Amino acid sequence: MTPEGFQQWLKHTMGLDAASIGPGVVERAVQRRMSASERADLTAYWHLLRTSQLEQQELIEAVVVPETWFFRDSQAFAALSHHYDPLWAAGHPGERLRALSLPCSSGEEPYTVVMALLDAGFPIDRLDVDAVDISERALSKARHGAYGNNSFRGRELGFRDRHFRLEDGAWRLPASIRSRVRFIQGNVLDIAFLPGEALYDAIFCRNLLIYFDAQTQVRTVEILRRLLRPQGLLFVGPSEASLMLAEGFVSAQFPMAFAFRKAPPKPAADIAAPAPRKTVAAIASARPAPPPRALSAVPRPTAPARPAPQPAPAVDESLLDRAQALADNGRFAEAATACEAYLQTHSASARALYLSGLIHGALGRDNAAEDHFRKVLYLEPCHEEALMHLALLLDTRGDAAGGRVLRLRAQRCRSAATRQESQ
Repeated sequence: MTPEGFQQWLKHTMGLDAASIGPGVVERAVQRRMSASERADLTAYWHLLRTSQLEQQELIEAVVVPETWFFRDSQAFAALSHHYDPLWAAGHPGERLRALSLPCSSGEEPYTVVMALLDAGFPIDRLDVDAVDISERALSKARHGAYGNNSFRGRELGFRDRHFRLEDGAWRLPASIRSRVRFIQGNVLDIAFLPGEALYDAIFCRNLLIYFDAQTQVRTVEILRRLLRPQGLLFVGPSEASLMLAEGFVSAQFPMAFAFRKAPPKPAADIAAPAPRKTVAAIASARPAPPPRALSAVPRPTAPARPAPQPAPAVDESLLDRAQALADNGRFAEAATACEAYLQTHSASARALYLSGLIHGALGRDNAAEDHFRKVLYLEPCHEEALMHLALLLDTRGDAAGGRVLRLRAQRCRSAATRQESQ
């Protein structure tokens, strides 16, 4: 048995394209499990893996390292609560709002769905959230509903005071929120995955497709299409937007939320012979190279940059807004051009550089993304989102020590901001 055999097993079992995370990640996970299971060589471990469901789960757990936090990419949750607001509830008497989080990891995303709608005034007794993940270990943590400080990032943490209680050193959600979420162990590639059609008003499937090869991506998108109600919203990650457009979805027009709808049916008079389906190879060549990790949406800066830039003319600001809109629609190459035009005609700003870093990351231009994130940190040394994204880039390149340094820096910045607010 060779290391490539384990990569193929993971691809067949969970759709993981080893190239998206680096073959070395899989090899190290196999070595750790060989040591833990006291198997002397790859052949002996392969036999154990093929005959033990428990070991299969352990290897998957060793490969899947989730990176998530509450209200990650907050524009998506703002779009959700704007669309499904109390007026929607009043206009749909007797209906329940159903949402799906896939994969849900340790529960931060599905619980955020509940908190966002609750804060917007939606009657959560009419809300049902299904949360699915392949990792039983992650689901166990999610069901417990207690979280450490790493699950809370950014400057806007008012939701923590509203919804959590500090118990035994951990932040715990009340039963009223936990009860709205049903956690399910499942694999999107299983033939019996969530049977039925048009089940959900909102689906969050963010930054899963980037780890699949093109064929598995298309297969998964068809499953999501089946599960989404006709007027529902499907939220994906920034680098997955172009795939959704290629597969016939349309933008829901929520800036930087990366939300999509099923395309409306064409009028009968406009229906012609069906166009040939795009080949997997065509889709693969059309989509940008996947970034190493999920990239966050773009917040407006809340603190003055250092050094403070001169006010931009209205046309320049419009150009940056256009870049955001282009990125939201998956048109990353055009968005990069708009950002570059902005930066050439205007003093550098943290917002422009951060947006440009995200767009380069979505295009797979890791070196350019790193350069822009570092420039953001020159202007705003405590720009937490830039710190975290740069840390993820370093992790992917094997610089774990550099990633830890940046995360510690982000924690110090967060602690300093908290002390300052309390004074």
